[in-house]
Amino acid sequence: MEKFTFMVVGRVYKNMGSLVVFSLMLLSCNNAHEAYKPLPKKVDFNFDVRPILVQNCYLCHGPDPSSRKADLRLDTYEGATAALKEGGHAIVPGKPKKSELMYRITHEDDDKIMPPPEMNSKLSQRDIDILEKWIEQGAKWKPHWSFIKPNPEAANNNIDYFVNNYLDQKALSQAPIANQNTLIRRVSYLLTGLPPLPDDVENFIADSSDDAYEKMVDKYLNSTAYGERWTRHWMDLVRYAETKGHEFDYTITGAWKYRDYLIRAFNDDVPYDQLLKEHLAGDLLLEKRYNKETELLESHIATAFYAMGEGTHSPVDVRQDEANRIDNMIDVTSKTFQGLTVSCAKCHDHKFDPITAADYYAFYGIMESTRFTPLDSEISKEKETTAKELQEIQDYLKTIVAKETDSRISINEFASNNEDDKKSANYKILGDFRGLDFGKWETSGMAFGDKTTLGHPIIDMSSGKLKALEEGKASSRSFGTGILGTLRSPDFVLDSDYIGVRAKGESSTIRIIIDNFQLIRDPIYGDLTKSANASEWTNYTFNVGAWKGHKAYIEILTGEYEEHDFRLSEKAFIEAQYAISYDDKWPSRVKSESNEPAVKKIETINKKIRKGTLQAYLPKLAAKIDSCQKLAEKLKGKSFFYGVSDGFAINSPVFIRGRYQDLSEENVPRRFLSALPLGDTPFKSKGSGRLELADAMLNKENPLTARVMVNRIWHHLFGRGIVETVDNFGLQGKLPSHPELLDHLAIKFQENGWSIKKMIKYIVTSETFKRSTIVNQAVLEKDPNNIYLASFPVRRLESEAIRDGILLASESLDSTIYGPPVPTYLTKFMQGRGRPEKSGPLNGNGRRSIYQEVRRNFLEPMMTTFDRPIPFTTFGKRDVTNVPSQSLILMNDPFVISQAEIMAKKLLSENGLSFEERIAWIYMRTFSREPSEEEVAHASEFIKQLAAMKKIDYNATDMDVELWKEYCHSVFNLKEFLYLI
Repeated sequence: MEKFTFMVVGRVYKNMGSLVVFSLMLLSCNNAHEAYKPLPKKVDFNFDVRPILVQNCYLCHGPDPSSRKADLRLDTYEGATAALKEGGHAIVPGKPKKSELMYRITHEDDDKIMPPPEMNSKLSQRDIDILEKWIEQGAKWKPHWSFIKPNPEAANNNIDYFVNNYLDQKALSQAPIANQNTLIRRVSYLLTGLPPLPDDVENFIADSSDDAYEKMVDKYLNSTAYGERWTRHWMDLVRYAETKGHEFDYTITGAWKYRDYLIRAFNDDVPYDQLLKEHLAGDLLLEKRYNKETELLESHIATAFYAMGEGTHSPVDVRQDEANRIDNMIDVTSKTFQGLTVSCAKCHDHKFDPITAADYYAFYGIMESTRFTPLDSEISKEKETTAKELQEIQDYLKTIVAKETDSRISINEFASNNEDDKKSANYKILGDFRGLDFGKWETSGMAFGDKTTLGHPIIDMSSGKLKALEEGKASSRSFGTGILGTLRSPDFVLDSDYIGVRAKGESSTIRIIIDNFQLIRDPIYGDLTKSANASEWTNYTFNVGAWKGHKAYIEILTGEYEEHDFRLSEKAFIEAQYAISYDDKWPSRVKSESNEPAVKKIETINKKIRKGTLQAYLPKLAAKIDSCQKLAEKLKGKSFFYGVSDGFAINSPVFIRGRYQDLSEENVPRRFLSALPLGDTPFKSKGSGRLELADAMLNKENPLTARVMVNRIWHHLFGRGIVETVDNFGLQGKLPSHPELLDHLAIKFQENGWSIKKMIKYIVTSETFKRSTIVNQAVLEKDPNNIYLASFPVRRLESEAIRDGILLASESLDSTIYGPPVPTYLTKFMQGRGRPEKSGPLNGNGRRSIYQEVRRNFLEPMMTTFDRPIPFTTFGKRDVTNVPSQSLILMNDPFVISQAEIMAKKLLSENGLSFEERIAWIYMRTFSREPSEEEVAHASEFIKQLAAMKKIDYNATDMDVELWKEYCHSVFNLKEFLYLI
């Protein structure tokens, strides 16, 4: 692009007055163009000016210095009013005629006009007039609207006040309130994703009480189907899937546990601020949340959303693979909770929003410091209490033994030997568990406890005789076998050819995790994982020479991965003495780093026991040990999911142009976004900082968190958010149609304790929500897209609601809640890598769509055809398409046809129904209303025509399943079945 240079002028810009007049004449004379909208009395920077600058100017004169031309910034007051190199100022507040901006945007010469012709962007006359009037009024800048706190005055009034105020301003008449059949169908579908049952419709219509509508709303809010419906909305945000996709579509362990967690959370109306904290840092919360009925821990399950991303099993470049995965995590996290496209700052400062590359890499450090891990989905208060009790018993046992043995040995017998090995070691110790603790290594799960086995008494259970004291080692069977636990090293840089771990175990695993890469297998990475199946101490060797210079950590884990799906047998355990790195051969002796007196003491006592010079009988301890073994049974893990635990704090450098090969000299501290409150405060935690991130998002000064969520709720109820771009509240997102209403809802949301149910009820009980979809022609011409909600928007049902509605209409719906996914029904056309050996049932066992398996490589055709998004990033707003394939699915899909037949058979099993009553039976289950006389007549004619086509005597059609199946099938294809109208 040509350098943007200004000429110093002190003149009226060329022919401006005549151009304006001429343009207005053209607009008034040419009916083919939209009428010239009058200018606002007071030009608002955010709603009138900034959109013009964003679309036409910011690419070259915005926040990103890498693409900025002529050193001119138009996104800040200081930049736009600064002196230009050539003299003058781009904008002179109050003086449009002295502002170079006005001179350039109205110039006629191609080499002078801005935007330049090659940008294919030309300002309209109204845009020019807006800019002129704004400068004339003082050119006041504001932060982007979404970065300004909601106006407290918006707390007053109610939804209808704000909506009707806009309708009055636009001279738009309101639609009448919808009839009762329409209202109950609308509420039932939007709150539960299912149509109302016929009895519910009749009861609602018969209820003449003043609070009939409110009682109906409460009924659906309190149904279990409510949680299923709103969980599916949330699953779109977190790219929910049960497999990883790519080559072999590996299973994501226990993904459905997260789905069930969401259903419980929505049904229990867990406050949104709590839901956010659990997602970002549920494993780190000091105040954990337990299920009130089962007392199982809930909060840690939310972290499974981090693990929902795609995964490749043999990337050539694991460092780039890590960058890709973390980028996806940042993208999903920032869009879901803040409505911002932070990932756009990966290679450079954001082109439009006040998000810097440093902001992106501050987030990068948070994610890089987080570790993926299998977690127990059935942790309970009892389990936690038991683990604590077992640890206390073990400490007690060691204390009793110490009292018995200390008096029998001299302190001189186990004095520390502080002499160093003079020979230079040809290895490096990465972890030594022969002392009292694990050093800097971290554990998750309950298996390893918080100490090594050093000093644990080994008792003859029959006689109570002390046989020995255990030497130090990390052991997952300190309490028992079959207990989930992971021991991980700090991060280190690979600088040797080999890593060695001295261990033994059964059905357990040792892995070297390089650059956070998890899907370890042949042909490239197979040597980075070893199965621990040895009853004697074994030297497990890992050849890591090919990855020198890479970041890595060691993971010692009870259990095994079968095709990357985690399994834990009842006999699984693993024990480790130490981990080392070396270049040649495993050293003949690895000297313990521990010089603790306790280690020497245990060695001395064991020598005396072996020689018979120290004997002790402790029968009471045998009973204690026996009780420990019984208690440990409660800790065994049976159900798992893939989530995260905290790693060690890593502050990432900036990747210059997004390339990890080209790094900035300084690392960026982990922190929140610099443009938001607390964004300049580095996180101090020794781990990832995810909890601090959650706290920053929920800071009362943060203007985004509440706004983004209430806008999502509004979107799901009306089909379009107050901010239409629900995942983008930045400068390229749409402006709010009702900004005061959005502020009002955000404030009320927080005042009501972040209750999602209360917010939904508040919205659906408004007059705005209850309006009919009927709209008159005058309103349609003024507001063709119904932005200002003179009527309720006509909206198509989502794919899941269509399928579930068909199941309910045919009385085939299994309303069982929770549980493993139903395997995908595989057609002969669904081929490829990772294809399951067996197909699931055609009808999905009658379960709701939310319980159908989501396999990335084998997505269900009906779901994708009706616009369920492909799960790779956040989709807060689904596409709503109208394409031939949707009609073809409804006409030809064997599921739809089979359900039509089931419905017909159910209908014919209803004895004594007249023809009119049969049509009414079908209408009530599909449209939630009675048919009109005309519709009954049309149905009769349809049946006659079908009978004629199939050469069936019309008098014999009463019990002909095929004819009624065709009729039911045709009803499933009608707009009224597929839409809320």
